[in-house]
Amino acid sequence: MTIHPTVKGQPMPTTAKVPPAKLARAVERVRHHLYRLHQRLTPAPAAMIEMILAGWTSQAITVAAQLGVADALADGPLPIDELAVRVDADADALRRLLRALISRGVFRVRRDGRYELNSLADTLRSDAPVSMKSAARFYGSQEQRERWTLLVDAVRTGNAVVEALRGKESFDYFAENPELAELFNQTMTSVSEMTDATVVAGYDFSGYPTIVDVGGGHGPLLAAILAAAPASRGVLYDLPLVVANAPDLLQAQGVADRVVIAEGSFFDSVPGGSIPGGGDAYVLKNIIHDWPDEKAGQILRNVRAAVGPRATVLLIEFVIPKHNRDFPGKWVDLEMMLNLGARERTAAEYRNLLSQAGFRMTRVVQTASPLSVVEARPA
Repeated sequence: MTIHPTVKGQPMPTTAKVPPAKLARAVERVRHHLYRLHQRLTPAPAAMIEMILAGWTSQAITVAAQLGVADALADGPLPIDELAVRVDADADALRRLLRALISRGVFRVRRDGRYELNSLADTLRSDAPVSMKSAARFYGSQEQRERWTLLVDAVRTGNAVVEALRGKESFDYFAENPELAELFNQTMTSVSEMTDATVVAGYDFSGYPTIVDVGGGHGPLLAAILAAAPASRGVLYDLPLVVANAPDLLQAQGVADRVVIAEGSFFDSVPGGSIPGGGDAYVLKNIIHDWPDEKAGQILRNVRAAVGPRATVLLIEFVIPKHNRDFPGKWVDLEMMLNLGARERTAAEYRNLLSQAGFRMTRVVQTASPLSVVEARPA
């Protein structure tokens, strides 16, 4: 879904160490073969039950995040009784929860019986550099779990389940449930923080004097791009309510003097002629995957109407690969189907979608993260 980060979300430093995309793919292949070896060395029924019960691990992590266990341990190890008091939990039940999580490598128990953080548990701190606490709480929420129990309906019909379940589309439901919407926004901020540095490291934005971030939320990606392209200027475009707090983030990142904020909906129009000299690059990160082909095409046609003949359009998305190995986008695709009736797409599907909107796809640039940059120009 569209990433609309909260103000406290900050882009990852562009100086962060990001491996080359080829190295990241090689590591993924090694992990794939090691996992397949594990499956082959395990009786098939046992390997299957491991996957079936994986939801238990996920929900246990959610509970640890809901209780704030990692925050309670941030200042150092604690015995179970003191930890239970701090997180308002039953000591025996908390010990059993942590025993299960420790068996999966989350948290650690010392020889003296005190519990402490390890690298995985540390990501559940509220103030971790890239915190996964909100993600654990959102994806383990009752609303999210309930939707996934209806996956069979989505597969049977090909339609989203949210409207039948809630009586309204997903974005409208979020609008009426601000607490869940804020949790979702925090989750998307965390995801953005994980991937923005890889996008900036994997694609050279310095050749574009003016970069328009369409649906860019509070501007973390644009800020990261401009930090890496000091001669460029930016235009941040999104709904008025979304960009309202963008100046704080842009100021904190030292790029506010190079960004113009424009308000509007990409379903109505996209800034073009109003930009002196026009935009040179139009960036849409995790926008097109939110919509089925008809609405995605409408967004791209509005971009086409705005761009000049030499402009470049950059879609930053999961691009479903041809291989049959695991890939996060294949699972996000199911989430898109369930939630919005939308989809992740292959390179061929992006080429076709862009062509129908008047663009020619020129290349797909992989990054060290699962995101790729789909590059296109006016046909």
